[in-house]
Amino acid sequence: MQTKLNPYLSFKSNTREAIQFYQSVFGGKLTMSTFKEFNASQDPIEDNLIMHAELETENGMTLMASDTPARMEYRPGNNISLSLSGENEAELTAYFQKLSVGGTITMPLTKAMWGDMFGMCTDKFGVGWLVNISAPKA
Repeated sequence: MQTKLNPYLSFKSNTREAIQFYQSVFGGKLTMSTFKEFNASQDPIEDNLIMHAELETENGMTLMASDTPARMEYRPGNNISLSLSGENEAELTAYFQKLSVGGTITMPLTKAMWGDMFGMCTDKFGVGWLVNISAPKA
């Protein structure tokens, strides 16, 4: 069995909206559970917040997310970016285009000095994405 790295994103109170957006980008099966469903609410305002969301795509990617309850520190920042890479130019270009809607393209998807196509964007939820499309092998 292979070990997988599964990015886990934290949001303040909009995990449901964010993970549904990522599902619209990547497709796949989405499961979500609230704090109330796990009997983990310490305040009624937390009942409908997402304690755990998991998006499993058909091509093997997994993205997880949760809301941060008031009792825990939430510090958004620029200390993480998610990277998508591979050889499927059509698929990766479509992901880049969808992720950048409502966000900011910080580097257009163009040929990079190392020969691959590369681009960077920040989505509408403040998450940074890097997309690298491998150059065809000669």
